[in-house]
Amino acid sequence: MHVHLERINDAVQFRGTNGHHTITIASSKEQQGISPMEMVALATGGCSSIDILLILEKQRQKVTGLQVAVDATRKEDGPSSEFTAVHLTFTAEGPDLDPAKVQRAIDLSLANYCSVSKMVEKTATITYTLVVNGTEIAANATA
Repeated sequence: MHVHLERINDAVQFRGTNGHHTITIASSKEQQGISPMEMVALATGGCSSIDILLILEKQRQKVTGLQVAVDATRKEDGPSSEFTAVHLTFTAEGPDLDPAKVQRAIDLSLANYCSVSKMVEKTATITYTLVVNGTEIAANATA
C-alpha cells in the first residue's frame, strides 16, 4: 500500500491520495475535511461493512441497504488521545434477511477479519447494536 500526503495551505491541513482518490485531512473542526481520528472511525465502520456484505453474499442473503453509525470516545488525558470505546450501530435492510446471519457476520468481521477493528481494539472496547428491517436485534453486543 502506498499513500501520499501534501500540505495544502498555511494551516495544518493536507490532501491525501492513494493515487486514485483524494481526501482532505483537517486538523480542526473549523477546516473543511476529515480529521485523522474521524478517518479511523470511518475506516472501522467501512472495513467491517465490507466484510459483513461479503459474508452475507456467500450465505445468499440479499442485503438491499446497510448503514453504520460510529460513535467513538477518546482518552482525555496524556500526550495521545486514542479511542477508548467504539460503538457501531449497524442498520441492515433486505427481504427475508436472517437477523442471526447478520449478527454472526458482524461477530466474524469484528473478531477475525476487519484489520482496522483489530488495530482499534488494542486501545478501545468495541461494541455494536444491530437493527434489521427496523427491529433491534442486539444492543451493546461485543464480538
